[in-house]
Amino acid sequence: MARALIVGCGCRGRELGRDLLSADWAVRGTTRRPESLAAIADSGIEAVIANPDRVLTVLEQIEGVTMILWLLGSARGDRHPVAAIHGPRLERLLEEIVETPVRGFVYEAGGTVEPSLLERGSAIVAAAGERWRIPHELVAADPAEPGAWRAAMLAAIERLIGVG
Repeated sequence: MARALIVGCGCRGRELGRDLLSADWAVRGTTRRPESLAAIADSGIEAVIANPDRVLTVLEQIEGVTMILWLLGSARGDRHPVAAIHGPRLERLLEEIVETPVRGFVYEAGGTVEPSLLERGSAIVAAAGERWRIPHELVAADPAEPGAWRAAMLAAIERLIGVG
């Protein structure tokens, strides 16, 4: 059974997680806030605390994970942590997953985060894919259109699962 780790498992992440659950995936979803654990768990998703600004907390959650979904294109917070999770934190995570069973990485390249940060994150993911042969997808679908966004995410996951 494939397992997905959804980093940033908010409303859209929970919807996507339910889609994956219905396709017989195991799904683990992260949040930074303990008060959000119940909403994730109520979706049938294994809920865990992990902060993408503290990469080790995410790495602690990758046991048995096939696919990482970095759903932070609409992350909120002060500019520095948001910039870091689309910059050096993202880069560090990608470096660390090279020697793991993770078979794919999906980066949410659309959202409300400043476009230059999403472009930077996309470039980091593409460079890591080239350098370390990490199968990856960049999904720029507009999350304000949930149906199209979910379809684009599921298609990206499907393409990566075919890699191997």
